[in-house]
Order: sequence, then C-alpha cells, then structure tokens
Amino acid sequence: MAGPNPLDAVPFMAADLDRVEDLLTLSAASADPYLTEICSHLVTAGGKRVRPGFCLASAAVRLAEGGSSLESTIAGAAAVELVHLGSLYHDDVMDEAVVRRQVESVNARWGNIRAILAGDFLLARASELAASLGVEVAALLAATIGRLCEGQVLELKHSFDVERTEQQYLAAIDGKTASLLGASCRIGAIVAGLDAEQTDALTAFGKEYGMAFQIVDDVLDIVSTEADLGKPVGHDLEEGVYTLPVIIALNSGHGEDLRALLGAPIDTATRDKALDIVIDSAGVTRSIERARSRAEVAVAALNTLPDSPGVRGLRAAADYLLAQVELAAA
Repeated sequence: MAGPNPLDAVPFMAADLDRVEDLLTLSAASADPYLTEICSHLVTAGGKRVRPGFCLASAAVRLAEGGSSLESTIAGAAAVELVHLGSLYHDDVMDEAVVRRQVESVNARWGNIRAILAGDFLLARASELAASLGVEVAALLAATIGRLCEGQVLELKHSFDVERTEQQYLAAIDGKTASLLGASCRIGAIVAGLDAEQTDALTAFGKEYGMAFQIVDDVLDIVSTEADLGKPVGHDLEEGVYTLPVIIALNSGHGEDLRALLGAPIDTATRDKALDIVIDSAGVTRSIERARSRAEVAVAALNTLPDSPGVRGLRAAADYLLAQVELAAA
C-alpha cells in the first residue's frame, strides 16, 4: 500500500524534498562508476519518500510558515531513506523479486551478490550521514537497522508456521516497518531541537502509523484484486508469510479447513481456496479493527502538538491511512 508523502499537504516544502533527492543521488555515488550505477538504480526509480517526508515534517513542527529545512534535517531525511532503500535491495534478494518500483530489481539485473553489497553500501552511507548529526542520531539509526534485521528474521523464522501467534506477527512488523517510521519522526525532532515531550509524541505517531500501515497492507493482500494492488494477491500466503488476517482465521472456526491447506508451499488453486476461507472468517474484520485502533492512537499523538506546517503534513498522511483502513473494510 503506497501512501502519500506528508509534505504534499505543505507545498512550500517541495523544495526540501528536492534537496533530499540531490543528497540521495550524491550518497549513492561511488568512486567506481559500476557500483554507482547499481546503488543509484532504486534512487532514480523514485518512490513516495514517505520516511524522509516524516522526518522533514517532524522537524517542521517548529518551522515557520514558508520556511525551509536546515541542512541537518535534509541529512537526517536522506539517511532514513537510504536505510529503507538498502533494506529493499536485501528484501528483493530474499524474495527473489524481479521487479521493484516498476523497474527491473537489482538482484534480477546484477545478481544477488552485487545486490547485497550495494544494499550494504547504502546502509553505510546512511550511517555516515547519521554520524554527522551527532551521537544520539547515529545510535538511533544503528539501533533501527538492528530492529529491521530482527523483524525480518522473526518473519523468516515463522515461514509456513500455522502456529504463528498474533504477538509474533506484531513483533515482526514492529521491527521491519514501524521502527523506521518511528525513527524517521524522532530524527526529525532531534535535529530540530524539539523538547522531549514533543519528540516522544512524534516517535509514537510514526510507530503507530507504521503498525497500522502494515496491517492494512497485509489486509489488502487478502481482499484486493490484482488490478487494484498492482501485484498478485495472496503473495504472502504463497511465500508462507501468515499475516494477521490469516492468523486470526487459523484460530477461528475456519481454522481446521485453513490448516489443511497451509503449512507448506502451495499452488495458485490452493492459494485461492485459502484466500476465500480467510475472507469468510473474522480475520479481515478483526484486523481492520486493530489497524483502525493503531491509526487512532497515532492521530491522538499528533493532537498533543501545536499547529504547525509539519503537524498538518503528518495529519494529512494519517487521514489518508484512515481512509485506506475504511477502504479495506468495505
């Protein structure tokens, strides 16, 4: 589920996003043109830039109307996006993906080894930027990279596991999705010099937004059509990743029928049968309730902050997320 950049609601800050793009391009460059080509592949492919948008918007909590971000804020925004991009290089290797952002994936074009090394290079560049912003930011970004790895390992650990619990699922998405969104907001707040209460509120917003975002994305993988989703539905089921709607269905009155289909690699016909069972269960409805609750907590965190360009941008992102929750519920 692609979301809007929160700064779409703050048009005068579009120039700051352009500055982030310039720094991303510079950061992906190496003395070796070949490595530069590989590392720049997904940078030039574009993207919503939600994470740098959250960083810029968080810093803009104390930004005057019509102002522009400090160089330190631009560096923080680029750092979190470089972490995201580096993780995508690694994810595509693990998923054996062939397309990313409507272009050929790095691993498909250059092979797994080069994709892994390029991902490592982008993470190293992110760490360089974070180090330039001080010990607190550097430590936070390093810890977040660790959380991303932990979340991914937790997911892999429970591949094809029909006994996967809701708590195990939540721990995985907290690491692989929510941690970086929370860190994006926190880094923006730190470099802007916000007080502890405001910094914690923005961090809570990012984390809860990330949790809701991932739950909705997982629901859409169950209920959307391929045309709406832009990729095959039920991909997680085929990969053995049993997300919240599936976990709830497995522990409902439909559990026995669903367990008979899952627990090992499946063909398309079996996937479709499993999808029908999940849709007929309470899995989707209860997952939507969880996502709505998380999104409301995120909005409540914003309500503790004074009106500002940044808060308006983040609120627009939250409104979009709540609309996606209702769309998934329809």
